[in-house]
Amino acid sequence: MPNPSLPTKAPGRKVAEEQARVVLTVNGGSSSIKFALYHADSPTTRLLAGKIERIGLPKPTLTVRDGAQKAAPRFITAPHHRAAADFLIGWLERRVGFANVAGIGHRVVHGGLKLNEAQPITPQLIEELHRISPYDPEHMPSSIQLMEVFHQRHPRLPQVACFDTAFHRDMPRVAKLLSIPRRFDAKGVQRFGFHGLSYTFLMEELKRVAGPNAVRGRLILAHLGNGASLAAVRHGKSIDTSMGFTPAAGIPMSTRSGDLDPGLFWYLARTEQMTGYQFHEMVHHQSGLLGVSEISPDMRDLLAREAKDVRAAEAVALFCYQAKKWVGAYAAALGGLDTLVFTGGIGENAFQVRARICDGLQFLGIKLDARKNKASAPVISTRASRVTVRVIRTDEEVTIAKTVCRVLGLSAKTPGDATGRDG
Repeated sequence: MPNPSLPTKAPGRKVAEEQARVVLTVNGGSSSIKFALYHADSPTTRLLAGKIERIGLPKPTLTVRDGAQKAAPRFITAPHHRAAADFLIGWLERRVGFANVAGIGHRVVHGGLKLNEAQPITPQLIEELHRISPYDPEHMPSSIQLMEVFHQRHPRLPQVACFDTAFHRDMPRVAKLLSIPRRFDAKGVQRFGFHGLSYTFLMEELKRVAGPNAVRGRLILAHLGNGASLAAVRHGKSIDTSMGFTPAAGIPMSTRSGDLDPGLFWYLARTEQMTGYQFHEMVHHQSGLLGVSEISPDMRDLLAREAKDVRAAEAVALFCYQAKKWVGAYAAALGGLDTLVFTGGIGENAFQVRARICDGLQFLGIKLDARKNKASAPVISTRASRVTVRVIRTDEEVTIAKTVCRVLGLSAKTPGDATGRDG
């Protein structure tokens, strides 16, 4: 049987035959699929990773990293997620085979009211996911499609759904309630929160590097990437988070607006004849950093241009200001702050953004070490800082792999899971 633990000599060539159970992780986005293979007996050991991007757009690409080697992107045909999944399965069959794949784990953005724990994918689960798809039309239909294609091609292979919302399931009711007529609450319209797989990883990693007392303290986790959110965590459990019923709520993001005055829709409907669909498209795909800057949704581009373009400068300033407000609000909700963690593409790499968010928060006990912050060191606060400020590189796929092993009973070496229980 093929063994992906041995390096291939060239893309597309099968590897040598040898026993080695592996877990496949699938992280489907609105126009992308990230995938990776892990040892089932050591699910933190990544064997291969890749991404299909620009699904449904011109010139979709496949990029693969095999160990330390990253192959150049290649163009593929992927007009929709079903075609992309078929291509991926065929590519994996040729590259490593499926004989040793012990299970597949899927990131599922929304679990609704009922799906609060990772679980095997069954026809009943698929039916429930179809039912709650309107909660998140940006991600849910494509995620379900991926599960169905894998089942059609390999019906005996167990699959596991790992829910991004599960981390926040124990939030106090006051944090979940939306101030709209109560009948909608009974239908599941509430604050759910997202980025749960990332937050689960951060809690496990924080416990590893700082000890169990750190995760029992008062924490603010800031996942700042294309999607951005913050979570307040106390005694290992989420007590509040900035994203809401959908991932569009909270702070501004690359193309999502973050929080808006709900009266804006009625105003634009009257003055611009904007439809509900057009408003949805604007809020999710035309706003945030892109909308304010009119330049780019990428923070790197905006930081490079802010000195000479006021639009870029204002977009960066708005992002940092809003994130700072949420830190202050969550410090109040927590009754103080012990640890602040930055993660995500922006949080891990943009030292300027971290500095601007923390500037003015000295009253909370936050003092950054400028040299460590510029180097994106694991700890970027000074020794005199009452709050420990950390940079932790997140890894949602590792969380999925460990969860699959736990749910399917594949390995004893799988502490933690995608539910946040061990946070």
